[in-house]
Amino acid sequence: MSEVTHEQVNLMLKLYEMRREPRLREAREWFTRSFHVSSVEEAMQKFPIGSAENTNMRMVVSYWDMCAGIVNRGLINDELYFESNGEAWVVWDRIRPIVPGWRAAFSNPTLFHHLEELCGRLEAWREKIQPGSTAKMRQMMQMMQQQMAQARSQSATR
Repeated sequence: MSEVTHEQVNLMLKLYEMRREPRLREAREWFTRSFHVSSVEEAMQKFPIGSAENTNMRMVVSYWDMCAGIVNRGLINDELYFESNGEAWVVWDRIRPIVPGWRAAFSNPTLFHHLEELCGRLEAWREKIQPGSTAKMRQMMQMMQQQMAQARSQSATR
């Protein structure tokens, strides 16, 4: 385990405090529950510019990309961050399929690269200490998504 400084711990606590801000907490809850798309076109159809959902999406993704940029620059020890911040990986896993489309649409090949880079290291770290856990997490998230979709369709037929 590498050395962690008081400054790094204080920065981690500040990022955690920011996560607790009511508006960001609301957006994070929405994202976890509702952001399931497979293309940029589907994202724009479901969450058009100007909508509350689009604001939520941008708020969550930009927050976690910002955090990733801080960690990628070495301002927070990777292991310290990885031990208590799995949500960034969930966000990356949700947007991963559509990032190439966003990068092409905005002519920005480095869009969300902070999150991509961080989550690559997070997966490697996780697999080193808990082999197979990334695949299991993806399976669990897919199962939860299917259960939520089933519950929505059942409530719609009532």
